[in-house]
Amino acid sequence: MMHDWPIIWEWLGFAARWLHVITAIAWIGSSFYFIALDLGLRRGGDLGGADGEEWQVHGGGFYHVRKYLVAPAEMPDHLTWFKWESYSTWLSGFVLLMIIYWTGAELYLVDTNKSDMAIWQGILLSAATLGVGWVIYDRLCKSPLADYPTVLMVLLFLLLVAMGYGLNQVFTGRAMMLHLGAFTATIMTANVFFIIMPNQRIVVADLQVGRVPDSKYGKIAKLRSTHNNYLTLPVIFLMLSNHYPLAFATQYNWLIAALVFLMGVTIRHFFNSMHARKGMLWWTWLVTVLLFIAIMWLSQAGPVMKPIEEAEAEMPAHAVQFAEAEGFEDARDIVLGRCSMCHAREPVYEGIHRAPKGVLLETDGEIAALAQAIYVQAGKSDAMPPANVSWMEDAERAKIIAWFEGAS
Repeated sequence: MMHDWPIIWEWLGFAARWLHVITAIAWIGSSFYFIALDLGLRRGGDLGGADGEEWQVHGGGFYHVRKYLVAPAEMPDHLTWFKWESYSTWLSGFVLLMIIYWTGAELYLVDTNKSDMAIWQGILLSAATLGVGWVIYDRLCKSPLADYPTVLMVLLFLLLVAMGYGLNQVFTGRAMMLHLGAFTATIMTANVFFIIMPNQRIVVADLQVGRVPDSKYGKIAKLRSTHNNYLTLPVIFLMLSNHYPLAFATQYNWLIAALVFLMGVTIRHFFNSMHARKGMLWWTWLVTVLLFIAIMWLSQAGPVMKPIEEAEAEMPAHAVQFAEAEGFEDARDIVLGRCSMCHAREPVYEGIHRAPKGVLLETDGEIAALAQAIYVQAGKSDAMPPANVSWMEDAERAKIIAWFEGAS
């Protein structure tokens, strides 16, 4: 059973990621739809007390949608609430964070090249990042700055930049990017849970007892919903960034993340203006392209890597059992012969300029530290090398399996 655990754990991570993607599609889809609907409402004429209306066609049918600025005159018999899409996205993402970054903290969370932080301290910082960030943001929104939404967004941007730079001093670049995304997603879900939904419940309660709801609750919820709208695209980029080392494994990764937030604003501003029938602001795409070019330029700086001479003298504590296990020498030689031409500080395989995903497999410590990943990717499956371009043989994969299972 112990030998099966890495496989089970891999599938649990896959299941959590699948659920996370599905719920995120549902949440982001409904969010984009309602923002576009709200901005595109037509006003004027007899709307029966409604603020605006829209006729839409989809799936072979016509839909007539009306929005009431505060609430309708009386409570409808059927009312659909949009909340579980948000909650499920955050909960599944949090599970995925624990599976990948907490249980694999030695590899994916704390960067020993940058800090001597203990693993438990890194996990605490990871958890604290999500909560503390929300508290700061919430205080800003409840301050007089709420009347100046542009200033508020600038301050939020500066908070995100500072957090990215700070986390990059102790976390891996991959973890820094992920935590910026998780922090932003926490703000978005907390907006739904702590602000938008409670305000909607107050309005519904007033309707049920015959009171006229206070319009301030809708105004507050609208501000938070607008923030969520502009933060969505950067969150998607940050969640995908772990697949692209040029984004997370370079010297200026924190600055790249900052520019991504600006790109999210310019892209959403174009579509928000279009949906509001305020014109096509094509200049926003020019700004977006220039920001993207700046990101590509920054990524050319390359990663800050520990020289191989220093790396050869190190052996991570969690890797010792694999380095001392029977069959390690054979497995190491196989990895060096079949994998390290790409997974190196200076790759020699044609067309590879950076080690894929920033993974290095040049020293005993690096190979032993990634024993489980090697076991899954090149032993129990043939995912690595891709298309078996270095001709790893079945007997070699069998030796990798025997080495890992003998040590675990």
